[in-house]
Amino acid sequence: MRLKALLVDDEAKILENLRRVLPWQEMDMEVAGTANNGLQALEQVKLLHPDLILCDIRMPVMDGIAFLEALAGTDCRAEVVMLTGYQDFEYARSVIRLGVKDYILKPFDYDELTRVIGKLAESIRRDRMERTSEEQMLGQAMELAYEKLLYDMIMDYGAVIPHDMVGDDLEGLERVRYFMLLADIHEYARQYRLASEQNRKLWNFAIRNVLKDTLAMRGCRHAVLQTREGEWCILVERRLEDLGISEAEGRRLAEELQESVRTHVKIGLAFGICLASLGMEELPRAFRSLQRSVHLAEEQDCSVVVYRLGEGGEASRSALWETIAELVSALKICDRAQVKEKLARVNQQLAALSGQSLAHAEKLAYFIVLHMLREMRSLDVLSAAQEHEIWALMEQADRVKELLEVVERIVNDSLSTAMSKKSGDMLMHAAKDYIHRNLSRDLGVDEVAGALSISSSYFSLLFKQQFGVTFVEYVTSERVEMAKSLLVLTDKSVTEIGRAVGYSERRYFNKVFHKLTGELPSEFREARKAEGQEGAGSLSGERKK
Repeated sequence: MRLKALLVDDEAKILENLRRVLPWQEMDMEVAGTANNGLQALEQVKLLHPDLILCDIRMPVMDGIAFLEALAGTDCRAEVVMLTGYQDFEYARSVIRLGVKDYILKPFDYDELTRVIGKLAESIRRDRMERTSEEQMLGQAMELAYEKLLYDMIMDYGAVIPHDMVGDDLEGLERVRYFMLLADIHEYARQYRLASEQNRKLWNFAIRNVLKDTLAMRGCRHAVLQTREGEWCILVERRLEDLGISEAEGRRLAEELQESVRTHVKIGLAFGICLASLGMEELPRAFRSLQRSVHLAEEQDCSVVVYRLGEGGEASRSALWETIAELVSALKICDRAQVKEKLARVNQQLAALSGQSLAHAEKLAYFIVLHMLREMRSLDVLSAAQEHEIWALMEQADRVKELLEVVERIVNDSLSTAMSKKSGDMLMHAAKDYIHRNLSRDLGVDEVAGALSISSSYFSLLFKQQFGVTFVEYVTSERVEMAKSLLVLTDKSVTEIGRAVGYSERRYFNKVFHKLTGELPSEFREARKAEGQEGAGSLSGERKK
């Protein structure tokens, strides 16, 4: 971290000696400017924003003490060392009273002056790093709270809106409007059925990061919220006076995000876009509508589906979606009576829709099965064997009645698993999900335990029992595994990948990665690239034979 120094003295020879004699380069500092009096120094401070100021006391126009008093009225954070030929105690005391770090008597002992400046430079760097770290932690905490608020809003959990969580230029969250997009893994059923858990985790992590990076380049405040496996709700802030965006603008943004994910993660996304400018209270309805629009789109390719607020189809179809949402809610709290009632209503409503259009009812029934399967997967209440059997039943089912039997199977299996699971297991599943959604941030035991509303000591005990390693060991291992996948599957730099998995300093990322794998990230990437080329070469040779 290179620091800037400002030299202030009315004697040109002293300024020249200070510039030439002191080892600025060795101290990783530069003399950014000089001034002959306090008035000139104030102008230089505004222009240069120095980190360190060496200033004489006795000067014409404005002396050193008047300069210090004026400096106190600015936002300058520079440290000041006074230079004086006067050994009067009162002078020294008045200077210290004004916040001066040290003072040096003329004629200078340049070795002593070098020692003082070097020590002060270390202190400046340390304070700045601590301040930057605190600001980053505060920013991350605010972003996390903001995303939690928006997630609770779109999921209709009845979030409480704190009015101090918006920028200074807004009068409150009631003045914030949102443009909403919904991104979903294209052909989710095929992609996710065949993928390993590690690949699914990588996709979820990498896609969210690419979406956030692409939006960040646009310079707009946004939130990318993972609503379940393979699905993200994207909210871009707007102002109250903004109207909804045009369809062309919405499509351009969706296509830009599609291309970024396709380039960096090699995965296709389908998008739904809502053209309206949405207030907080409109988010849940728009989210549910986009979710249905994307899954029921006629197109079979990676489409961009446009939804206009107010479209909703007939009342019977809207009532069906409400019942499905209520069924999922009942399953989450293991309310058997409510589950039975809602399941019966789904059957009745789908039967009524079958009378209007059998083909459409079959499509709705398939969507319901897939929707329920994804919701239950997010709760970790279906085993791998149960999921495999359900996928097999889905492949064989093509009529409404058969698909509803699959829904009933999902419901019964989920209830049975959820009722038998210990509360500790459920807490640790929630902890695991929280960790994987926040791997790119600084994570601590206190934060995750707080999110689960349990004490840190109880959390640590449960975590070690469940996973066999400490919280820090688990997080470090997951970050390195994610980094390994990103190194092989993306073209991001090592520094970018380090940041993506929670390490802001490349040197520290290299150290952690090497400790767990025995290789530096760059070595790991090159070795896997070479293995891939050798594999391709041998395959080519076999084909020639």
